[in-house]
Amino acid sequence: MTGAAIEAVGLGMRYRRRDIAWALRDCSFRLPAGRVCALVGPNGAGKSTLLSLAAGFLRPAEGTVRVLGAAPADARARMAYVAQDKPLYPQLTVAETLWAGAELNPATWDQDTADRIAAPLPGKAKVRALSGGQRTRLALALALGKRPELLLLDEPMADLDPLGRHQLMGALMGEAAEHGTTIVMSSHILNELEEACDYLLLLDGGRIRLGGETDDLIAAHTLLTGPVSDLAPHTVVETRTAGRVQTALVRREGPVDVTGWETAEPSLEELLLAHLRSPGAPDLLTPSATAGNKAVAA
Repeated sequence: MTGAAIEAVGLGMRYRRRDIAWALRDCSFRLPAGRVCALVGPNGAGKSTLLSLAAGFLRPAEGTVRVLGAAPADARARMAYVAQDKPLYPQLTVAETLWAGAELNPATWDQDTADRIAAPLPGKAKVRALSGGQRTRLALALALGKRPELLLLDEPMADLDPLGRHQLMGALMGEAAEHGTTIVMSSHILNELEEACDYLLLLDGGRIRLGGETDDLIAAHTLLTGPVSDLAPHTVVETRTAGRVQTALVRREGPVDVTGWETAEPSLEELLLAHLRSPGAPDLLTPSATAGNKAVAA
């Protein structure tokens, strides 16, 4: 599969408050099709705004975003979006909600998939009577039943217990493997993202600060531990000192001089936390994540 599932160039979005705050500013990246992407960042970083722009529910104040090669509004039939608040019709039953999904998506609807995801839910129960976790399961049943090419999920697992998260994460991974669905998932549960996602977008300060294949981003960094000393010429993301021992996360730009140092590969969580604690660290986007790069296949 080739091409971009999402591509943003100079994307900006602001909200008209007293200080006219920018949620995104000069945000540029490319997400190749067929990836399972973790969208991470601190609260208020703009993750929900970015997903809403990609889904076509917001218009950018500046820049552009294209989805599956088209404007978001023109690609809506080919994607599904599950927002944080899981908007569903409260007066409908579970069975009626799935019937509506089938009626609204007759060309692509997969009843077997929708039924499998919604199976634990009582069909005659009203949506208003469901728990938060049950509404999440029903929303994901609708989204996956649509058989989208692109699935946008905003904190999808927040209302689920650990077993429910494990089951639905397995369903998402099965969908990606069987149908090549591109999945973008915003979440704070870093250990689950590390196991499930092969692509990463770190959004902070209104822009993408890290973007690309998770393995490549991890391999581009090294953890150094040793005596306190000058770290030049390394590009330092973060350094911490405890007594006479210094621990530093450095960017691999050519061979790393490890004389006198112990080295280790950082975990995804260590990499993300170091960049979040160091907003002045240089951005890093791999070639596949760079907007305008058409040469990289997914």
